[in-house]
Amino acid sequence: MVVTEVLERNSKLYGNEVALVELNPTMEDTRKYSFKEYDLVQQTKTHIYRRQITWQVFDEKANRVANMLLDRGIKKGDKVAILMFNCLEWLPIYFGILKTGAVAVPFNFRYTADEISYCASLADVSVLIFGPEFIDRITMNSESIARNRLLIYVGGESKPDFAENYWSLVADYPSTSPDIKLTTEDDAAIYFSSGTTGFPKAILHKHLSLIQAAEMEQKHHETGRDDVFLCIPPLYHTGAKFHWMGSLMAGSKAVLLKGTKPKTIISAISEERCTIVWLLVPWAQDILDAFDRGEMDPKDYHLSQWRLMHIGAQPVPPSLIKHWFDYFPNHQYDTNYGLSESTGPGCVHLGMENVRKVGAIGVPGYRWECKIVDENDKEVEQGQVGELCVKGPGVMTCYYNDPKATAETLKNGWLYTGDMAMQDDEGFIYLVDRKKDVIVSGGENIYPVQIEDFMRRNNKIKDVAVIGLPDKRLGEITAAVVEIKEGMECTREELDEFCLELPRYKRPKEIIFEKIPRNATGKIEKNTLRKLHGADNLVAKETMN
Repeated sequence: MVVTEVLERNSKLYGNEVALVELNPTMEDTRKYSFKEYDLVQQTKTHIYRRQITWQVFDEKANRVANMLLDRGIKKGDKVAILMFNCLEWLPIYFGILKTGAVAVPFNFRYTADEISYCASLADVSVLIFGPEFIDRITMNSESIARNRLLIYVGGESKPDFAENYWSLVADYPSTSPDIKLTTEDDAAIYFSSGTTGFPKAILHKHLSLIQAAEMEQKHHETGRDDVFLCIPPLYHTGAKFHWMGSLMAGSKAVLLKGTKPKTIISAISEERCTIVWLLVPWAQDILDAFDRGEMDPKDYHLSQWRLMHIGAQPVPPSLIKHWFDYFPNHQYDTNYGLSESTGPGCVHLGMENVRKVGAIGVPGYRWECKIVDENDKEVEQGQVGELCVKGPGVMTCYYNDPKATAETLKNGWLYTGDMAMQDDEGFIYLVDRKKDVIVSGGENIYPVQIEDFMRRNNKIKDVAVIGLPDKRLGEITAAVVEIKEGMECTREELDEFCLELPRYKRPKEIIFEKIPRNATGKIEKNTLRKLHGADNLVAKETMN
């Protein structure tokens, strides 16, 4: 079975039930809908922008997209890119691409004009489907981007001259499924690496990866027909989409929420009666801070149905989860680890039954294997640090058009993650740090995550990132970039005293007070911090409000 068949099954079994809700609390629903495609969309007009579609409409929309693309000459193996913010059209377009046998290529909505052009060329994209927010960026390189490509604009009636209008294109195409046979061995999607060290790499996955992610997510979190999943992260990222696929497997509702402010998230959970919520660490911390400051009270919201909060994309401070249970003592909790190369989160997961092991990323996920190896590819002894490797049906096929990088990352079926980890005597894996982020100071290996976890115990610290900076004597020294909670003050001397509990060689030699940059998936952009704070910029501010 492939995921497009799951969608068709849901359309037949649960056709009139709600599949997707788009919720945007930042705008009012004032748009006028002139294209008949919108007649298929149920409009619920309140004080906020809200739309919803059923499973039947979802499938019909995907079929229209597929039939349109096939009519325009798209065939099995062709590459079709999506450059859009989360919206009700995103997933039907994605599934429409898959139904043609073409390869779906989601683009990061933060890409610059040059990155859009680069990724389109790297992935051999034939069609680019984009939203109104990206007109300016595409216009900057429209000559190169539009060359030998079909550009489709998903917006209002007015469109840029170099593109065709999505609604006009799909309106008259049949809503019946195209007769394209797919197997789990067919290519399905290309995702891009985060590109924190340069331009992104294109990660190719088969349909096997997609159905594995869907089945694994439902199994890990026991997603049922009555669950409602709140999806906040961008759908171009594997984490958001493949967590949502648990809802696809269950045939249950999901809510696409625009906005990450604490009140926005909690209100959506309350109003939509969400039961499963995937948060990034900064969002969870912001919610706790808002509760602590008295800006929100959980008692003012309908939250009794909320059963599971899970986190991924980065190491999770145990102190955060401990505090979370102060407000939500009955919540189930899970940590999910993964990479785009492993079809997103879940190749390692804590497991809802293992809350006592908070701090670990967990054990091998459903159908996955793990090992930890040294620099000679030999498995390390229990308790020793090495590189985490994973193996399973969700491993990428390759880095598309990059055989050298593929050979460095895939070895005998094992995916070398680049993450340093260790395993305890119960088999639980602990993430120590990214291999490239390890600081070597005076011959000692220092793992920034361990220092970051310690410093987050300070109740004045909202976020912290530890990086290595050049030093003539030691090679590198540790520098802690610290973001202080709103309304609080903290000095360098306070943090120096707080860090006295650390071994001397692990204590930060520099303290820099400023906001921590994170990408759209919540990962700290340490490369950005390294560029900002070179050897000539190590003058720490003594006090930060």
